Amino acid sequence: MDMLTLSLLFAAATFIALFSGMPIAFAVGGVAVVFMVAFMPLSSLALVTETIYAELDNFTLLTIPLFVLMGAAIGKSRAGEDLYASLNRWLYRIPGGLGVANTLACSVFAAMCGSSPATCSAIGSSGIPQMRARGYSEGLATGLIAAGGTLGILIPPSLTLILYGLAAEQSIGKLFMAGVGPGLLLTVLFALYVMWKYTKEKNALRAAAASGGDSSHALLQDEHYTWAERLESLPRFAPFLAVIAIVMIALYGGWATPSEVAGIGAFFSLLMVMTIYKCYRWSDLKVILNGTVKESCMIMMIIGMSFLYTWVMSNLSITQSAAEWLVTLPLGKWGFFVAVCALLLVLGFFLPPVAIILMVTPIVLPALKAHGIDLIWFGVIMTILMEMGLIHPPVGLNIFVINGIAPDIPLKKIMWGVMPFIGLMTAAVLLLCLLPEIAMWLPNHYHGS
Repeated sequence: MDMLTLSLLFAAATFIALFSGMPIAFAVGGVAVVFMVAFMPLSSLALVTETIYAELDNFTLLTIPLFVLMGAAIGKSRAGEDLYASLNRWLYRIPGGLGVANTLACSVFAAMCGSSPATCSAIGSSGIPQMRARGYSEGLATGLIAAGGTLGILIPPSLTLILYGLAAEQSIGKLFMAGVGPGLLLTVLFALYVMWKYTKEKNALRAAAASGGDSSHALLQDEHYTWAERLESLPRFAPFLAVIAIVMIALYGGWATPSEVAGIGAFFSLLMVMTIYKCYRWSDLKVILNGTVKESCMIMMIIGMSFLYTWVMSNLSITQSAAEWLVTLPLGKWGFFVAVCALLLVLGFFLPPVAIILMVTPIVLPALKAHGIDLIWFGVIMTILMEMGLIHPPVGLNIFVINGIAPDIPLKKIMWGVMPFIGLMTAAVLLLCLLPEIAMWLPNHYHGS
């Protein structure tokens, strides 16, 4: 069988397995084993367990369950609700202050847990009802939380950047640093859009009220918090800042490796929810630990099977042939970059970020190097594209998380609500292409020191 036919058959088998509804780990692992039996010596089957174990026997992977534990400790308590309420009291005077508070709450919570669905669930469960009660349109309320939740895979600590770092053999510390600037950029863009959209909706309602329409709409009612009420909320917000500060200083100050930082973050997050939110009973800790074990095992299974999958591709020379073909395409550096971005975006419509990163990165990596594309910078771009996949129809995971939080809002409204934020993410990618220092200043500066 020629290489083109084998490659197409391998790709088709992969998509059939993934779309069959099988768990991702078993889908990619099953395809790998089938092709080993069909096209490799049967003796190679003896290397399956050794290959998986060898790849998982990596100290860096310890960051994953520890960061998952950190996120579970925050997500399974009232921490998200308190964070949101505190920010709302301080930002209520800004046009669309409640929406801006939700944006910042998503950003801070993302920095705490690194999980997009967890951020959506924790902030959205309180933020969406509050925004709707104050007159925000359903599309704006749900679109904001769905998009804000995606910041969880970009703002460090980020499981997506960890997996990309492992697949591309890049420094996870530098990837974390490179995610800070773009994460702040997206947070600002989201907040500015909310302020503009809120003002537009409020002005339209005021014009309607002036013409004899309903003047009792919730959006036209002003909120007020005294200084005493605002200061009273600070003790609820301060622990979040303290944990983030400890993690960031330990990582960027060079005092600890990413794995050690993950342990520090998990310890202080647990300490925070146990002391402040009284989650010290076994019934509370059991929920946190069960969630951590389930998610960590799922991710580790996907990683192990994906490494087996890429090992089989390499042994069948599919990876090398695809890389050679990509390099020879007459596209040039930026043409190739756009083609890869389009591929990642389309795959993101159907597959989760973990599967895309672990399967696609080994194929495009040689071509990225050949075109002189910075792999740290590209990791950030790839992560933003994965963010877009999380909120883009037809299979955007965050869309269905939001639908679960607010089942009375039609799915169609949620999908239309996220579209402006997809446009903002596209604008962020263009800005990063024009001004790569947005992502690279911090890792370059740190490297230089």
